[in-house]
Amino acid sequence: MPKTRIVILRMREVIYTAIFVGLGILLLIVLFFMFWPGRDRGSQDAAVGGQEKQYQAGVYTKELSMGDTTVNLQVTLDEDRVKSVRIVPLDESVTTMYPLIEPAVEAISEQLQAGKEVAEIGLTDESQYTEQVILNAVQEIIEEEKKN
Repeated sequence: MPKTRIVILRMREVIYTAIFVGLGILLLIVLFFMFWPGRDRGSQDAAVGGQEKQYQAGVYTKELSMGDTTVNLQVTLDEDRVKSVRIVPLDESVTTMYPLIEPAVEAISEQLQAGKEVAEIGLTDESQYTEQVILNAVQEIIEEEKKN
C-alpha cells in the first residue's frame, strides 16, 4: 500500500498564488484584446453610433465679402452633422447695411441642425440671394473639411 502523504499549505501561500493567477489571467485578457488581428483601431474610432464620420469636428471660419465690408462666417461641425452657422462678430453696421443677413444665417443654421444637406436647404423669397451667398460659403467650408 502506498503511503499517504499530507501536504500542509500556509494560507499566505494560497493567497499569493491566487493573486498571481488572477493577474496572469487579466494580463492575458488585455493582451488578447490589444493584439487581436481583426480589430482595427482606426475603423473602430471612425464609427460613431453605426454612422461613419463625415466631417473633421471643429469650428471653421470663412471671410465673406459683402459690398465694401467683410464678415466672418463661422461653421461649427460635429463628426456627423453641422452644429451651427453664424456670423462673428456681427457688428451693428453690418446689420444696418444688410438687415437680411442675420435672419438668413439663422434660417440656414436651423435647417442644417435639423439634418438637411446643403443641397436640400430651402431659400426664402425675401433673402434668397443673401442665403445663396451664405450657402455657397458653408458648402465650401464643408467640402474642405470632409473626411476622405
